[in-house]
Amino acid sequence: MKFGGSLLDNEKKLLNVINIINTYYSLEYEIVVVVSALYGITDKISALCDEIKQINRNSLNLFLKNMENVHINLVEKVIHDKKDKHTLLHLLKDLLNEFRDVLLGISILGDVTPKSRDYLFSFGERLSTPIVSFALKSIGINSIFLNGKEVGILTDSNYGDAKPLMNTTKLRVHHKIEPLLKQNIIPVVTGFIGCDQNGDTTTIGRGGSDYSATIIAASINANEVWLWGDVNGLMTADTKIVKNALVLEEVSFSEALELSMFGSKYMHPRALEPVMDSKISVRIRNANNIDHPGTLITQMPTLTYNKTVKSITVIRNTALIDVSGGGLIGSPGTAAKIFDALAKHQVNIMMISQTPSESSITIVVKKEDVDKAIRTLELNFLGKLIKRIDVSENVAVIAVVGSGMRGIKGVAAKTFGAVAKRDINVIMITQGSSELNLAFVIDDKNCEEAVNVLHQEFINVK
Repeated sequence: MKFGGSLLDNEKKLLNVINIINTYYSLEYEIVVVVSALYGITDKISALCDEIKQINRNSLNLFLKNMENVHINLVEKVIHDKKDKHTLLHLLKDLLNEFRDVLLGISILGDVTPKSRDYLFSFGERLSTPIVSFALKSIGINSIFLNGKEVGILTDSNYGDAKPLMNTTKLRVHHKIEPLLKQNIIPVVTGFIGCDQNGDTTTIGRGGSDYSATIIAASINANEVWLWGDVNGLMTADTKIVKNALVLEEVSFSEALELSMFGSKYMHPRALEPVMDSKISVRIRNANNIDHPGTLITQMPTLTYNKTVKSITVIRNTALIDVSGGGLIGSPGTAAKIFDALAKHQVNIMMISQTPSESSITIVVKKEDVDKAIRTLELNFLGKLIKRIDVSENVAVIAVVGSGMRGIKGVAAKTFGAVAKRDINVIMITQGSSELNLAFVIDDKNCEEAVNVLHQEFINVK
C-alpha cells in the first residue's frame, strides 16, 4: 500500500490512513506500507534549493522552523503514549538537526549539486515514515520504519532520476522484507529514495513513491499494489474538463502507461515497469472512499469493455517548435544531432513529427523548456542545418487512448471529424504502430471543447 503526501498532512487524514491499514491487517493481509513526504514538503525543499544563493540565514531558520512545526505538531496530535512520543520526537529532532547542518553547509557554498539535492529531498520521506510507523504502534500493530537504503533499493548514480538495479534490489528487498512479514510486522518504507553502489542517497524521480511501491512488490512477489490517493481511479477524462467523466474499472498495463504519460497524474510514469511482466496487479484507490474498488491495472484485463476508446487525456502548457532548412534533407543523423543537443540541455521532447521531404522537423516540449530549446537550436544549428525556427506557444496535446482502437477502421476519421465540426484546427498528429494512442496538437484555447466533444463521441455514446 502506497500513501501519497496529501493523505498524511493532518491528524484526521493520518488517522484515516492508519484505519485503512488496520482494516486490512485485521483481515490477515500481509502489508508493506510505502509513504511519501507530507504534502508540499518536497516542493518547498526544491524551491529552497533553487534559491539557495539568495537566501539569508534568517530565511533558512524560518524555513527550518516551519518544517519542524509541521512534523512535531502532527506527532503531538496523533501519538499519545508518553514514551513513544518522547522517542519519536527525539528521532525527528535528530533528523531535523541533520537537515539543518546540510542546508547551512550548502548555503555557505552557494551551490546545490544533484547529489546534495537528492540528499536534501530524502528528508521529506525520512521524516514522514517514522510518524506513520509509530502511529501504527499506537493502535497495537507491530511496525518498523525503513528508508530506501535500509530496505535494499539499489540504483544507478543518476541523481534526481535514478534507475533501480532490479536484480540486486530484488535479492536485497526480499531478504529484508520477508522475515518481517513472517513475524507479523508491517514495514513502513520511504517512497522516492534509494541508494547507489557507493551508499549515497538517490531519488527515483518526482512522484517516485508509486515506483518504490512497485519495486518492492516485484521484489517480494506481492499479490497487488494499492496506490491510495484522493480519486476513485483512472478516469475517462479530467473531471475538471468533463463533468460526467467515468471511473475506468479495469485497464491493461499498456493503456495505463499511455494514460500516465499523457497527462494522468495518478501515478509515476515508470511505476508500472517493475510489475509489467509479472502477475502482480496495480489498483488505484481512493482513501476517502474505501468502499470503491478503484481501477485495476493488469496484464490481461478480464472485463469486456464495449468502447473503442477508454480515455481522452490532455497535456496543457506545451509549445510546438518547427525547425526547417535544406540542410536537413538527405543528411543521415541530423535528427539525432538535434535531439542529442536538446537532451544535453535537459529538454524533454514529448512528440516528434517529420515531413517525408525531410525538410522540417516538428517537436512538442513543455512551455517551461521553450527558451532553453530555442537557445540550444540557435547556438548549435541555425544557419547551418537549420534555416528557420518557428514557435507556437499555448498549444495542448490531446490523446485518444484505448486498446480497442487496435485494428479498428475509422477511429482517426471519427476523431478528426468530431473536432472539425467544432471548427478546431489540428496542427500536428502522431500515432504509434501499437494503435493504443492517437495524439494531436491544437490551440490551447480549444482544448476543453475538443476533450468534451471527443468524450461525447467515444465514451458517452447514447
